[in-house]
Amino acid sequence: MREDSRYIFEDMPVMQAVLKLAVPTVLGQVILVIYNMADTYFIGLTGSDACVTAVTVCMPAFMFLSAISNLFGIGGAAAVSRALGRQKPGRAGNASAFALFGCLSVTLVYCLGAWFLRDPFINLLGGSHPMVHGIAAEYLTVTVVIGGVFTAAGALLAHLVRAEGRSLHAGFGIMMGGILNIGLDPLFMFVFLPPGRETLGAAVATALSNTIACVYYVILLVHLRHHQTALTFRFDQNAMVEDVFREIILTGLPACLMTLCENISYAVLDHLMAAYGMAFQAGIGVAKKINMLAHCIVRGMAQGVLPLIAYNYASRNYQRMMQVILHSSLLSAGLSFVTMLVFVVYAPQLVSIFINTQGDSLLSGTRFLRILALGCPFSAFAYAVISFFQAIGRNLKSFCLAVLRKGALDIPLMFLMNARWQGCGIVSATPLADIVCCLTAVYLFVTCLHQLKNTAFHTKLEQSSA
Repeated sequence: MREDSRYIFEDMPVMQAVLKLAVPTVLGQVILVIYNMADTYFIGLTGSDACVTAVTVCMPAFMFLSAISNLFGIGGAAAVSRALGRQKPGRAGNASAFALFGCLSVTLVYCLGAWFLRDPFINLLGGSHPMVHGIAAEYLTVTVVIGGVFTAAGALLAHLVRAEGRSLHAGFGIMMGGILNIGLDPLFMFVFLPPGRETLGAAVATALSNTIACVYYVILLVHLRHHQTALTFRFDQNAMVEDVFREIILTGLPACLMTLCENISYAVLDHLMAAYGMAFQAGIGVAKKINMLAHCIVRGMAQGVLPLIAYNYASRNYQRMMQVILHSSLLSAGLSFVTMLVFVVYAPQLVSIFINTQGDSLLSGTRFLRILALGCPFSAFAYAVISFFQAIGRNLKSFCLAVLRKGALDIPLMFLMNARWQGCGIVSATPLADIVCCLTAVYLFVTCLHQLKNTAFHTKLEQSSA
């Protein structure tokens, strides 16, 4: 392990270390959301609710790639950082190899399934309308079937590079992919392809930019082979004995399920919204993408500090670990609260950027964004606690919170509240679920801290008696 990385993990002032690892990750996540917004913005210029809806219904299918990369990426990153904290670089190398090959294998199976089952898949996601289905099928084929492996592999490699403290390199790859997408969108949508094929142009831009970002990480890792790094992607003789693969799956499964449940939740939301027409579907699609800005800050903060928490937990530096958690969670919650205020106050202006028509889609998007924004601060703390449990290997707790945050609560609430408050009731289920999940996270977090304090106390006793 490099000395500068060791300094970040062990000796750098806590707030400085948090910012050094989290800021590039947050910026990368913000760029990802901005390029998602850019897609919506450029497609919105067509004035077609069908095009906006087609991209909206494909979002869960595309985001499932993130579920796969999170399964192996967050699980692999936590395993690598914990191995480095225990001074076991060989185990870190096995973890990175398992994560890479596991991610590639599962992604390939998913992409092939999306190709052979694309029509019923799109209908299930809410794209059964004749004006929407063909456009959505085209978008899904390019972004998921053709570009899916590169998208998932790039996200995975970003997690693994970050696990060694190279957050700047990881963030640069994510930002490069997002900026390229923003630049390529108008070229493919309005210059290279004929009128009427704008959605296809947006899909090509997305797939191409993610492929280039993946190539960047490959080149970076080839370069790092000649430097001090544990990311070897080769198994040694202890690979099967150490049971690293099980550690990666158990740690990454809550992150995968949280992303998967988010996708299922969004798909259910879109399906329920389809009953109210394309204006409501377009409105919720835009509102969700804008609201993703708040979640990307939280996600970037949690992913950025996860290696720092995992390393100090493994090396039993509990005091530094707690300081990292305190600083990062307060910063994340504060930023989310400010974002919530901005969304509530300026909702009409934000939605009008992406919906250029003065009609029901603009009004519904404004209303939906204000409702979604109310859950931002609660979601921030819940996400921080989930990431903390992932970092220290408390898999059952992170699993329970991940499922509770998306799926177990909000989906039943959507059906229940839709019967009482049509349209807006579906959306209101999200902030309500965030509040309940946050309260549960507080209880589990406090309980875990009490256990860690007892462990630290007994460790000191053992050291003093020795």
